[in-house]
Amino acid sequence: MALRQGGASNAWHGHFEPKRVPEGVWMRCDGCQATLFRKQVEQNLNVCPECNHHFSVSAADRIAQLLDADTFEEWFADLRPGDPLEFNDRRPYPERVRAEQERTGLNEAAIVGQGFIKGIRTVFALTDSGFIMGSMGSVVGEKLTRAIEEATKQKLPLVIVSGSGGGARMHEGIFSLMQMAKVSAALARHNSAGGLYISVLTHPTMGGVAASFASLGDIILAEPKALIGFAGPKVIAQTVRVQLPTGFQTSEFLLEHGFIDRIVHRRDLRSMLAQLIDYTTP
Repeated sequence: MALRQGGASNAWHGHFEPKRVPEGVWMRCDGCQATLFRKQVEQNLNVCPECNHHFSVSAADRIAQLLDADTFEEWFADLRPGDPLEFNDRRPYPERVRAEQERTGLNEAAIVGQGFIKGIRTVFALTDSGFIMGSMGSVVGEKLTRAIEEATKQKLPLVIVSGSGGGARMHEGIFSLMQMAKVSAALARHNSAGGLYISVLTHPTMGGVAASFASLGDIILAEPKALIGFAGPKVIAQTVRVQLPTGFQTSEFLLEHGFIDRIVHRRDLRSMLAQLIDYTTP
């Protein structure tokens, strides 16, 4: 009897094929290194359920998280960058842009338009670090400037969500650097007209973006543990040859030193924006 059982067991093992887990089902948290079920993270607004690490999210996800469903109307989507310097590193700049467009589904690193946040009509813009690190070229600057001018003209509140690790886009040279002044000037006119501007800083917000429109909000919010600054901490440490403070250039460090007004968890950001707009506009 034992022999027959053993034979059946061996036969069963001989035909058993373990099921493979489909690729992409699991992911690792950059914060606590925990192995996470990807679907659970996505349902949690791309925040780690173990340590509250905020993963970067795409422009489309950000719009879905912050705006009322199906209310976003994109503006100036037809703008495309030129190649004034005929820039070529590993590939020509126009070819790089086309590759980024195909990879991300975005036309450029910035999306602007209007939508509703809990029923409040708002001019809404954001930069996506997935497109050439969210760097600010001529199209990004032009889109943001036009959106700000529309907010001023229509007397609407303005919200810009920054997610840019690339600063000014080197492929466009001085034309890229000019966008910092152009967007900042549009914000100054918006402010003079009595308009509200709320800036939301996410990981990462660096370079020319941090040095211009991202830091000019009437109210500046940030997600937890976002990297925010001009040059990166490693570059600064190597340049000045000093040990930087713990947590340097994080949201928490900047809040402690008065650079931002509040750190807001992603799950609370939509409600916070609606409350701030409601409190500060007639």
